[in-house]
Amino acid sequence: MLGFIDTGIIFAYLALMIAIGVYASRHQSSVEDFFLAGGKLGSISIACLWLASWVGGAAIVGGVAKTHEFGISGGWYITCMAIGCLLFGLLFAARLKRMGEEHGLLTYPDFIEIRYDSRTRVVATITTILAYVGYSAGQLAAAGAVLSTLLGWDYSTSLLLACSIIVVYTATGGFLAVTYTDWVQISLLFVGVVIVGIPVAISNGGTWEAFTTQLPAAHFSPTGWGLPTMLALGISIPLSFFVAMDGFTRMFAAKSAAVARRGTLLAALILLPLVIGATWLGLTAALLYPGADSSGDILSQLVIDLFPVGLKGLMLVGVLAALMSTADICILTAAANGSRDIYQRYMNPDVSPKKLFRLSMYLAAIVGLASGLLAWQMQDVIGILLLAFTVNAAALFVPTIAMVTLKKVNTNAAFWSIALALSTVVAWYGASVMDLAPVFQNDPLWSGLMVSIVVFFSISLLGNKAE
Repeated sequence: MLGFIDTGIIFAYLALMIAIGVYASRHQSSVEDFFLAGGKLGSISIACLWLASWVGGAAIVGGVAKTHEFGISGGWYITCMAIGCLLFGLLFAARLKRMGEEHGLLTYPDFIEIRYDSRTRVVATITTILAYVGYSAGQLAAAGAVLSTLLGWDYSTSLLLACSIIVVYTATGGFLAVTYTDWVQISLLFVGVVIVGIPVAISNGGTWEAFTTQLPAAHFSPTGWGLPTMLALGISIPLSFFVAMDGFTRMFAAKSAAVARRGTLLAALILLPLVIGATWLGLTAALLYPGADSSGDILSQLVIDLFPVGLKGLMLVGVLAALMSTADICILTAAANGSRDIYQRYMNPDVSPKKLFRLSMYLAAIVGLASGLLAWQMQDVIGILLLAFTVNAAALFVPTIAMVTLKKVNTNAAFWSIALALSTVVAWYGASVMDLAPVFQNDPLWSGLMVSIVVFFSISLLGNKAE
């Protein structure tokens, strides 16, 4: 349990997030402001948005827990993010910004429709909404676990508090609020995990010499987490960078193509010390709590036991910041899908900007509620996120890369590859939950991705509806 000062720091931070949301709500008046902050963000803001979105509950809370359980291989999760961010920055960022300016794009399904058709946009929208509800739920589940450890509350009450704070400032402040809060959140996270976290761990016995002499040799195996899981992460996470709608939104919000590229590469660079920090804290936890349950929030326990008063509160605020900064952009992304890609595109094309703006705020609240319910039901942070990554990567990667790199694309191929890959992933996951056969215990990424590749290229070769 925390003392008065550290508890006060945490609640002051939560109140600050709401205040930022209210402030931001007074500086926006259009859907473009709500979802893109007016398209005027600089390199550092773009980098903060990347980091805040991807370095969340699984990367810090889950990453430390996996390092505690499996050793250095627990750092693989954030490493995969750095790889994905680097590839996206080098190959995709500037091109995407230029296409966004040329066609006036706001969302990923907007992007899909410029080369395919409206029905492909529909299945892409459904896929994106499912994935982003999952992403949000993963962060909310981790935030609930952290608050439960810190405040001594039960998980459900802690989850309710986390959901309420995140939904309020996201739904009221939109992308501008997300940008403002992410500056604060990433700064706190970096200071807490790297600048403060590693020295505190070392001063309490978490030295490299202690790791190598006192921890089991298996903790230094590069595949200790398990090769099948690490391969699934190593494929699904980098691929998800190329089909994740929040990444597209970030590029559309950048001031220029050069800023989009530079901000993305800066984020990849900053991820590297975060890998080291999270891994170091996880190894320290393994040293100090060798018999602890790794499925819990081992990071918060480590901070409560080792960090001095004041720094303890700041570090835990940094952890909460990592969770909230990922959940907010995911909620906003799914809300954009609902308002722009479903309501405006198919239900009310002539909707007034004011009404669409208001609807977007309501949908952000609804998405937050749905994500909170999923987090309450599943609770497994990395399990939720891996499923979300799988849905996104398996269904959308092949058609997305094809439309950017090929001169002619087949609309039937895109539609059926997305629809059948998404159906395969969902059905495969359901079969694994029901334990129908041993084959379904394999990650659904492989079956979904294979279906996408085979269907897309088969129809492209045989079909005659090429553009």
